[in-house]
Amino acid sequence: MKVLITGGAGFIGSHLAEELLKKKYQVIALDDLSTGRMENVAHLKVNPDFELVVGTVLNEHLVDKLVERVDVIFHLAAAVGVELIVKRPLESLTTNIKGSEMVLEMAYRYNKKILITSTSEIYGKNVNGPLKENDDRILGSPLKVRWSYSTAKAVDEMLAYVYWKEKGVPSVIVRLFNTVGPRQTGYYGMVVPRFIEQALKNKPITVFGTGKQTRCFIHVKDVVKALIKLVEESKAVGEVFNIGSQEEVSIEQLAKEIIKITKSKSKIEYIPYEKAYEEGFEDMQRRVPDTGKINRLIGFKPSYTLKQIIEDIVKYQNW
Repeated sequence: MKVLITGGAGFIGSHLAEELLKKKYQVIALDDLSTGRMENVAHLKVNPDFELVVGTVLNEHLVDKLVERVDVIFHLAAAVGVELIVKRPLESLTTNIKGSEMVLEMAYRYNKKILITSTSEIYGKNVNGPLKENDDRILGSPLKVRWSYSTAKAVDEMLAYVYWKEKGVPSVIVRLFNTVGPRQTGYYGMVVPRFIEQALKNKPITVFGTGKQTRCFIHVKDVVKALIKLVEESKAVGEVFNIGSQEEVSIEQLAKEIIKITKSKSKIEYIPYEKAYEEGFEDMQRRVPDTGKINRLIGFKPSYTLKQIIEDIVKYQNW
């Protein structure tokens, strides 16, 4: 089969392309290289089954031609990262909503299966947990740009769902919970690679807020294997799935663990949200997924512990 990965030179997209090529898929990666990087896929370019197309999902003619050529679409292209969202909210809204609408329309035009990647940000400030796919969204004011990404991805999900219900486009929606691993950059606010880079340089580990907020981190290799299995499973069509780990850790504990594993001399430095981002910034205090649904369908369970994830990223950054 031939697949299209939008955002194919990005952190997750490049790992997905790698795994698909191992399974003998043919892969076209579309990326405008705004957050994706050429070095992420440089090692794949020698494979005759891999093709990189530099361009944007907002280019209707280009997306039309690429979707026509493939059997399945993995739509990963998005403006991501808290720092990017806060600094450039219009880009986040435009890329995520218009881009998804464009790709879904082409999937409808050529009757192609599509997997849309959404986010745990969907749940907003809902601190209950573990969070199930049908749990409520609790958001702050729409005037707080912090919530623009969550809102944009909610529109993406709604679009995918109604394209399935009204037009019969076979779509699958996944909500990713803090995917991390080699090739991820801390440039846009991603916490694990940022902490590891600081630790390896013996610089202060900058924890935003109190550090008591908790997250669950999952290795990108576990994520991409789940994405492929969901696309291959007919019963996943028309459904939404959480993908994540249930190994909960506070950001403060995460910093301490990274210092321990790297044997760093770094100290933790606490920075108020308003200094790190903007006045009135709001964050989620707890974000833990319920992964029962995906486990029941495809037997999904993460294979990496948090310690193993950190060690893998440390090895990559030290390389």
